[in-house]
Amino acid sequence: MSGKAVLILLLTAVFLPAGAGAAESLDTIIIDEGYDKQTRIAVVPFQKGPEFAGEAEMADIVAFDLSRSGQFAPLERDNMLSLPGRPEQVLFRDWRVLGMEYVVIGNLQTQSSGDTRVRFWLFDVVNGRQMLAGEVTGTRAQWRDMAHEIADDLFEAITGIRGAFATKILYVLSQNAGSPAARYSLEMADSDGERSRTLVSSDQPIMSPSWAPDGRRVAYVTWQNDRQIIVVLDLTTGQRETYSRFSGINGSPVFSPDGRSLVMVLSRDGNPEIYVMNLADRSLRRLTRHYAIDTEPSFSPDGRYVIFTSDRVGAPQIYRIELATNELERLTWEGGYNARARLLPDGRHLVYVHRRNGRDYIAWHDLERDDVRVLTGTSLGQDESPSLAPNGTMLMYATLDRGRGILAVVSIDGRVKYRLPSSSGDVREPAWSPYLDFRML
Repeated sequence: MSGKAVLILLLTAVFLPAGAGAAESLDTIIIDEGYDKQTRIAVVPFQKGPEFAGEAEMADIVAFDLSRSGQFAPLERDNMLSLPGRPEQVLFRDWRVLGMEYVVIGNLQTQSSGDTRVRFWLFDVVNGRQMLAGEVTGTRAQWRDMAHEIADDLFEAITGIRGAFATKILYVLSQNAGSPAARYSLEMADSDGERSRTLVSSDQPIMSPSWAPDGRRVAYVTWQNDRQIIVVLDLTTGQRETYSRFSGINGSPVFSPDGRSLVMVLSRDGNPEIYVMNLADRSLRRLTRHYAIDTEPSFSPDGRYVIFTSDRVGAPQIYRIELATNELERLTWEGGYNARARLLPDGRHLVYVHRRNGRDYIAWHDLERDDVRVLTGTSLGQDESPSLAPNGTMLMYATLDRGRGILAVVSIDGRVKYRLPSSSGDVREPAWSPYLDFRML
């Protein structure tokens, strides 16, 4: 597929309205750009018994995951010459004729426990060899999780990069904002937008969701009795606990890499400053002391630094402070507005909102070379809230489409782009999860 080709791939993306228990609509993932030379792969429908007749075709989910990475061009099922389900049935000549580089096969069985076991194999067609044999087990409710895990294994076997399809996203869904009927909800969905479910629903705004590194807790900001508060939600128990409700701003909570602390913005002392809270005893450490506004903090992957936005030079720029020494360093110098920064897992590269010609885009910044590259290019230039996939290859952000807030995804090299529209309301503030064990949630 040409890098400029536009594909519209139908996806059963279930976005729940606040407080609802069923899907309101079906949406599409719109893939705007992919790599010019994609890897040609055939994901053969997995062999299965009649007891699985009502389930989605697992191979289609796997193929779609690989497709939305922008790096793979899966073969249409109607063009396959054979449908093997076991290794001895694979005839390499069938796939060479079709120009395939890889082929994936699999089969499903019901175990005595009632769980489903999926066995799958990856073959290198060019060299005529088996590359991978894997197995995943789960319940029917974990059907899509198993497919995403298979896609992760295949992606890593071919690219050498750990896959991030079996992850989740958080986002804020608002409906009728600004009216007496306004509703806000914190939603969690698969990384492809599927299986959205409401975690929190409120008539008060919800903001700034973030994940704990273990994937079991999330933090967010809301209002209670006309006061802004920071809440931590345990996803396994549903328990919610308020950690900060000082007078003034209580905002932008982000977990430390070890999950023991939250960095946040508080104006308890009169001015928005950056603080770190120890979650065990709720003790606070103030990191910044400046008359300017300091906000939007996050930790470096190694936990040594806190990255934040400050307008102490008259316009928002990105800084970092070393926790051990309190040494402060300005990181961005290009442009008059840079905000909401996040470091990649390698600690050398940064993504943030970058204003250029009066429009806001998401930019990538090589800190060692001081090289800045704009990744997004929407015509409105209203891109915000970048959130990185745990493998650092893709990032999700919020933007506008026909006046409505939606989520979009772009690869770190800017060559892969797709959108996740929602017809349920305005979608904002995405947060991509860490790696997860799907049996955990």
